Amino acid sequence: MADFSVKNGQRKGLLTWAVVMYSFFYLPILTLIVFSFNASRGGVVWRGFSLEWYARLFQDASLGIALKNSLIVAFATTLVSTGIGTMAALAMHKYHFRGKMLWTGIIYIPVIIPEIVVGVSLLSFFALLKITLGFGTITVAHIAFCLSYVIIVVQTRLHGLDLSLEEASMDLGAGRYKTFFYVTLPVIAPGIISSALLCFTLSIDDFVITFFTQGPNSTTLPVKIYSMVKFGVSPVVNAISTLFLLVTAVTVILISRLEKEA
Repeated sequence: MADFSVKNGQRKGLLTWAVVMYSFFYLPILTLIVFSFNASRGGVVWRGFSLEWYARLFQDASLGIALKNSLIVAFATTLVSTGIGTMAALAMHKYHFRGKMLWTGIIYIPVIIPEIVVGVSLLSFFALLKITLGFGTITVAHIAFCLSYVIIVVQTRLHGLDLSLEEASMDLGAGRYKTFFYVTLPVIAPGIISSALLCFTLSIDDFVITFFTQGPNSTTLPVKIYSMVKFGVSPVVNAISTLFLLVTAVTVILISRLEKEA
């Protein structure tokens, strides 16, 4: 009976702690979403439900340009990172070469080190080569840190690939390319799609690295939001952030479903 009381108390304590922690993480997000529908211009006191700020959001030309810039960079980053990263993951999985362990460790560096270090180092690199900052530098910077995520995700999927399937395909007369497209690619496709969605999400909402590598007329949406917040938190900012959260949530759900189906 005493043991049951102790376990019951521990369970309640853990449940309480979990509720407190989740509230700490998600209440600010919930507050932001709620106040994006606030009729008050100040955005602090609730004055009633309104969609005015979403209407203003879609009427703001500068925000539209910033969103277009973000989408251009995100799509370019996703395509290049997914292609190169998938090929790199296949090479590192199939072949053994000198320094393979070293290169495997290097892949994790962009994931581990702080973004501000990556941003400053890339800015210094572009300045050293006298490269003009703009869409090109932002895209290269995003590819630089997204590649690691693609390689890691695709490699994880490749570990579940039965090499005997490829061997059987080639024994039956299929060439390397036919074996890849009809045997290997269908198996690792969920990992490739998941990594592409992850790259798109990381790229479209990146601020720190973009802030250091942007140039004139290449302002992305996160940087635009930051410039707006400096003059006060407007309900329009809440509306933009809510839409960003929606896109991110949908992407995360898609990634989770792909991983479950895989």
